[in-house]
Amino acid sequence: MRPQGLKGPLLVAAGVAGAAAAAAVTGRRWRAAEDPSAGTALDLDGAREFKVERPDGAVIDGVVVGSGQPVVLSHCWTGSRATWEPVAARLVAAGRQVVLYDQRGHGASTLGPDTPTVDVLGGDLAAVLEALDARDAVLAGHSMGGMAIQALAITRPDVIAERVSALVLAGTAGFGVAGGPLSAASRFVTGDPRIDRLMAGRLGPALIRGAVGRRPCQAHLVATRDAYLSLPTDVRRQFLIALQQMDNRAGLASLGVPTTVVVGSRDILTPPRLGRGLAAAIPGARLIELPGAGHMLPYEEPDRLAEIILSAPTTQGGAT
Repeated sequence: MRPQGLKGPLLVAAGVAGAAAAAAVTGRRWRAAEDPSAGTALDLDGAREFKVERPDGAVIDGVVVGSGQPVVLSHCWTGSRATWEPVAARLVAAGRQVVLYDQRGHGASTLGPDTPTVDVLGGDLAAVLEALDARDAVLAGHSMGGMAIQALAITRPDVIAERVSALVLAGTAGFGVAGGPLSAASRFVTGDPRIDRLMAGRLGPALIRGAVGRRPCQAHLVATRDAYLSLPTDVRRQFLIALQQMDNRAGLASLGVPTTVVVGSRDILTPPRLGRGLAAAIPGARLIELPGAGHMLPYEEPDRLAEIILSAPTTQGGAT
């Protein structure tokens, strides 16, 4: 059932109270937890920077790292290309060229004058592929990034046919985002400066706890919190509304490129049922569930995600 009316503020108050208790009890344990993202750092010293100007004036900012078959990584709502760096480091070490870019309104990319939509994000991704003349690319998207990839595949099948050999959609959905934790009440939370002040303080990691799964790590919680706060509240809300309005069901059956859908069993932001529904709607899609993982899969499961991307079935009939 969706929270309505006063339930939104009440849920926020309950979350704050719960966060205070969690911060006191579990803070030390989170700081001591093993960080699966550590150990392999992405070397950006030799990265090639690029900018792609869109017709509406938005500028998409990104980098290309490494050499080999290209893998293009598209990040989540309120994230940035840095969210994918743990996975990118592993892909570069495995001999892949990695393209990292900031979605419009995030990181170093500008928003543009118009209200964002998921289809616009798909158009931005098409422009990145064309500007770099990417060929035989694997597209991997996390959360909103996976939605952008779906929009590209549905609205620009010509780009997919010419430039893409496989899709990997992680911690994402094709429809149904308006329910659950990303319900209408979320718009209140994303635009309330009081919540931002709490997030910026010592309660911040506890408030963001729901973004990860069974094994929270303080570094992941802080990185997710900091990325969230880096966006102005109105920009956050505009993108959240765009995700809530997205419904790709009419176009998913037409996807003709091998697709792998990855879900975390403890993801409460895009729950496993949404990932399963997405996989069921795409002909021949492969579904992989990661036990114990939450929503922030690039931080929580970088080794496994890299393996999945490297072994993704392609239009050539085998693994990449």
